[in-house]
Amino acid sequence: MLRRIFLMLALLLALVPPVTAQEIRPFVSGSIKEIAAARQGKPFILGLWSLTCPHCREELAALSGLQKKYPGLDVVLVSTDSPEESAEVVATLRQFSLDRAQAWVFSDPFVERLRFEIDPKWHGELPRTYLYEAPHQARAFSGKLDPQQIECWIRANSAVN
Repeated sequence: MLRRIFLMLALLLALVPPVTAQEIRPFVSGSIKEIAAARQGKPFILGLWSLTCPHCREELAALSGLQKKYPGLDVVLVSTDSPEESAEVVATLRQFSLDRAQAWVFSDPFVERLRFEIDPKWHGELPRTYLYEAPHQARAFSGKLDPQQIECWIRANSAVN
């Protein structure tokens, strides 16, 4: 009898979908305004990346290290991949221990509009990182970040220490 109950519980648990610790939000027209509004007066890092970008993985590793060193660091990550790849996006972020970062994925087939809303000067090169200061003046960087630049930015925005 006890064995049957155990088997039934095991079967029921197998049918329950796993809980994902990280929600992937759809990045659509207006999402960048939503991200900035939620962080009004607070510094944050916006990182744009893709599963197919080799340098993005190095960038994710660097951002992960910074989040460990500065637990108050607010990192928002936007994958330029498609919503169909959300499971792989979550797995990659988990691999780099970035499950505390807010995560988004491009969810509009007109990606040029999304890129333009983020930054009219951005043409899609990855990785692309924006360092937002408290008054939300952002500095944009294409390619791999210089760790010294990030450390200087963090020190200048002492709210993240």
